[in-house]
Amino acid sequence: MNLTAITDRIFPSQAVLALVPFADAVSGDLPLSRLARLSLFQLSVGMALVLLNGTLNRVMVLEMGQSAWLVSLMVSLPLFFAPLRALVGFRSDHHKSLLGWRRVPYIWGGSMTQFGGLAIMPFALIVLADPAAGPQWLGPMAAALAFLLVGAGLHITQTAGLALATDLATDNTRPKVVALLYVMLLVGTIVSALLFSVLLDDFSNLKLIKVIQGTAIATIVLNAIALWRQESLMPSRTDPARPRPSFSASWGAFTESTQTKRLLLAIGLGTAAFSMQDILLEPYGGEILGMSVSATTGLSAIWGLGMLIAFALSSRRLSGGADPIRLSGYGASMGLFAFAAVILSAPLNSPFLFKVGAAFIGLGGGFFAVGTLTAAMALGNEEEKGLALGAWGAVQATAAGLAIALGGALRDYVTHLAVSGNLGSALMDPATGYSAVYHLEILLLFAALIALGPLVRGSRQIGQKSTFALHEFPN
Repeated sequence: MNLTAITDRIFPSQAVLALVPFADAVSGDLPLSRLARLSLFQLSVGMALVLLNGTLNRVMVLEMGQSAWLVSLMVSLPLFFAPLRALVGFRSDHHKSLLGWRRVPYIWGGSMTQFGGLAIMPFALIVLADPAAGPQWLGPMAAALAFLLVGAGLHITQTAGLALATDLATDNTRPKVVALLYVMLLVGTIVSALLFSVLLDDFSNLKLIKVIQGTAIATIVLNAIALWRQESLMPSRTDPARPRPSFSASWGAFTESTQTKRLLLAIGLGTAAFSMQDILLEPYGGEILGMSVSATTGLSAIWGLGMLIAFALSSRRLSGGADPIRLSGYGASMGLFAFAAVILSAPLNSPFLFKVGAAFIGLGGGFFAVGTLTAAMALGNEEEKGLALGAWGAVQATAAGLAIALGGALRDYVTHLAVSGNLGSALMDPATGYSAVYHLEILLLFAALIALGPLVRGSRQIGQKSTFALHEFPN
């Protein structure tokens, strides 16, 4: 029995399909079994993100006694590959192969790169923690290489995977496919975080090695299943004799439109706004509102629930003909309310208002992410889907990484000025540093709404050809 037959048996009847979330994302050419398998690459990406940004971040600082600046540098290394996602998408659009695959070689290459980084990472960390095991420069060099390989692999895999999903989806099912892929990324993040916390509860170096190597194996297994019989062989499309345009020329033509530039600018501003508080939300609750560790930990669940609700609602609205640009604007507007609630929770000493703000951060961020990704999927023509999604991924990942780093630095700097009295007696409060970051996020959201405004007006021109090809969405 082949893999397709096995997955088909998981969803054997229409009665079962009616009870399955996102079942209406399927089409004749993209049954639920095939779509569910394809989305598994998002699970591996979620696992890698949790491992890099959460588990190893804490383990290297506390259990291994490494300097915080060195760990921050290691964790930020994958960010250097993020701007190259546009190039990865472009290369997958115009890949030359006798077999006829465009996306599969890049997804598999990204998976192997990610696997390679995870395979050498535990031993690199051992050398890093014990300088006597080798030359002093070897540990940091090996650890940096491992983090860079994992980051490069997940960026390549996700870019080509999203492009393949766009190739397979129809105009009618594309919004629901986007929402499902986001849900799978969130599921991979939550499940792997819980699993890693259980496996490393009684920490030891041996357990860390097992967890990292287990993640490497899971990455290959999940991505191999995701790729199985997904992309059709079309040798004429990847004929090595076909001319390939230059990336600079294609990028210039792609970004020539003012509307395209506006969308990418809005994506960067909105993503930075929703990401800047990622490492500050829980410390804010504990330091400013006096919440317990268990209470601040629950904020992640509240935020995640808001995201899930946004994914489900946006999928329904977009499939009903809603404008993805307008949906992104709704998300940014919810973010304004969310950050205002977080700011007011300190003077009001209201943990409840803070939790409401956290929920709306997830809700608004979910609407904004799904709306902008759906709009990006409609950019360009059929031969430029990889370039469009790569551009979205490059802007989104770069903006998120820079915003997180800026948020932490800005909070520390403003807090230092406040508690030292340089900002006046009225602002001599630890909450001032956090408040400065949240106010900046509100300004970024206003800027994102300004960038989105003309795009909404342009999308009303039904029946006229636009750069975004938004007329292709159901009306």
